[in-house]
Order: sequence, then structure tokens, then C-alpha cells
Amino acid sequence: MSTDDVYRRIYDNPKFQALVKRRGRFAWTLSIVMLAAYYGFVCLIAFDPKLLGQPVSSATVMSWGIPGGLGLIFLCFILTGIYVQRANGEFDRITREILAEADQ
Repeated sequence: MSTDDVYRRIYDNPKFQALVKRRGRFAWTLSIVMLAAYYGFVCLIAFDPKLLGQPVSSATVMSWGIPGGLGLIFLCFILTGIYVQRANGEFDRITREILAEADQ
């Protein structure tokens, strides 16, 4: 069996088509969440900078912009971790099943 035949069998497998759709939908969902958070933060800076410039408490000089920016960074790590967890679990399992079926 040639390499092209194996590729064709994988591509024609309904599990592969479902995997591509599911993985793409999941990646787009996480991307939209991140873009909405980032865009929201930038809009907040642009349209209400005083809000992010207010001190967190009267006893500190740190403004709300610092925790907001750090929250965005942490959100990136969290969303990446969610994607890696699902990719290493569900998506890799389905990929192994597809490859096993293509070898038969």
C-alpha cells in the first residue's frame, strides 16, 4: 500500500472528518474567548481609562490595570492548558484510532 493510499484512507475516514471539525470548533472557541477578553481590556483602556487607573485599595498605589493585565496573561496560560489537556487526551486518542484503522 502506498503512502498516498494511506493518506486517502485517513482523509476519507468519518472519524477523521469529525476530529477535524471538533478540533477546529474547539480552537476557534478558545480563540474567541481570548480575543474577547483582550479586546475588552483594550476597549476599557481606550474608553474608560480612569476605571483601570483607580487604586485597588486606599492602602496601595497599585491600580486595577495591573491585576487586569495579569489576568489576561493568566487567561492565556489557562486556555492553553485547556487546549493541551484536550489535545493530549481526546484528540490524541481519536488520532490513534484513525491511524490504527488506516493500517488495517
